[in-house]
Amino acid sequence: MTQFGVLGDTMNWQKDFERRLRASYTATGLGVAATERMLEEVRDGIGNWTVAEITDAGTRVGYVAVVVADDNGALAGRIGDLHVDALHIGRGHEQAARDWAEGWCAERGAGRLDIRLTEPAGELFDGYGVRGQLRARRVSSPPEPVDGVTARPMTQAEYPEWLASEKVAYADDIVRAGALSHEEAVLKSDRDFAELIPEGLATPNNTFLVLEAAGEPIGTGWLKHGHLPEVTYGYSLYVQEGHRGKGYGRAAMSAGEQATLAAGDSTLMFTVWGGNEVAMNLYTSAGYRIVEEMRSLGLPRSAA
Repeated sequence: MTQFGVLGDTMNWQKDFERRLRASYTATGLGVAATERMLEEVRDGIGNWTVAEITDAGTRVGYVAVVVADDNGALAGRIGDLHVDALHIGRGHEQAARDWAEGWCAERGAGRLDIRLTEPAGELFDGYGVRGQLRARRVSSPPEPVDGVTARPMTQAEYPEWLASEKVAYADDIVRAGALSHEEAVLKSDRDFAELIPEGLATPNNTFLVLEAAGEPIGTGWLKHGHLPEVTYGYSLYVQEGHRGKGYGRAAMSAGEQATLAAGDSTLMFTVWGGNEVAMNLYTSAGYRIVEEMRSLGLPRSAA
């Protein structure tokens, strides 16, 4: 029978948790320094997690960690960790731990439960909607250019229209993923862009591109270099709707990879929001692996 005991001393769990995260991050191609930076960010947030040891007949079989916190004025729960040791997988402990976490968070008033997956979870979280994926790929050599497609720096005259369009698209992505209401998403979009690119085109360590085919603009790109050590983060690689379905998505990614190498980085990373299966499929076919996947479930869970 699966049982749960909240730990007073979480040192052993934390060592095991960090070991597993480190292995997962490096398996996606992230370098040592980037992996350690991501671990630092995780450590900063685990101090208030409640960690329970999963046991079966007195034997420890895994861990589950949960927390409930305010999120834009509403309580949201999070499963920070759910791990069952390999020897004990398939005996129902995973489902029991998930149900325990859902009940623990619901009892504390959470109306939503989030989880960040760094390893395949099978069907365990199929009922949780995908809110987003962090994807990455190591770029070891210059990509093959796409015939007829070029990338050039964005001009100051093009920037205002691009910025307005990007803000709207970002807010729409957040709403589609089910993360925030439209009003909340618009406020977040304004806030995030003001923080990320306060000096516009002159913001250091950022590249802004216009993609062209036959001399006609077909898309844009925005990348932040040194987001993590040796990692460029692609905030946006966009192909205009009228030019989609022509292979230009790959061209945009090629331009991003070229900019990554030109800046001295070796890995290109993206976030793709839930509901954008076209982009997810494109990244998969291009070799971009899932570093983290964020999923959510409304609480209490439907009886269906």
